[in-house]
Amino acid sequence: MELTPVMQKYILHWGEMGTRWGVNRTVAQIHALLYLAPEPMHAEEITETLGVARSNVSTSLKELQSWGLVKVSHVMGDRRDRFQSLHDLWETFYVIIEERKRREIDPTITTLRECMLDAERDKATPHDVIKRIENMLRFIEVLTKWYGQIRTIPHSALVKLLKMGSRITHFIGSK
Repeated sequence: MELTPVMQKYILHWGEMGTRWGVNRTVAQIHALLYLAPEPMHAEEITETLGVARSNVSTSLKELQSWGLVKVSHVMGDRRDRFQSLHDLWETFYVIIEERKRREIDPTITTLRECMLDAERDKATPHDVIKRIENMLRFIEVLTKWYGQIRTIPHSALVKLLKMGSRITHFIGSK
């Protein structure tokens, strides 16, 4: 696949953003390449296009598959796996949020709940520290519940809601 300067810029930037989000640069660049690709690509094409090691491509593709961001497809007569990213941005957004929730938020809630249970027996932990932990737990639980509710809103309605921005405060009676 021949990359135009615009495509190169996009892929390089996505790789940089990936590192800021805690994702390996090559993983993010492969995701960007597959998002832009008009057809599914096999690993050798990805290796040649991005100029990265084949082993790095394999590892990165496994990571992207574990997130659910890349799917395997096949072409009749070709034994190689081909890879394509999700092209629906809402679906991509939800896959990322769900996976981050599963990997980061859910274990945090579990640990905070354990801390609260332990704090009932631990007389050495100051009350204000326990209160801060409880506040963090309640905050994350509220956000998690809110996300669950937002997740059920159809995309078209959610887009309208997002475009309303701060005007929504007028409807809920808040200044």
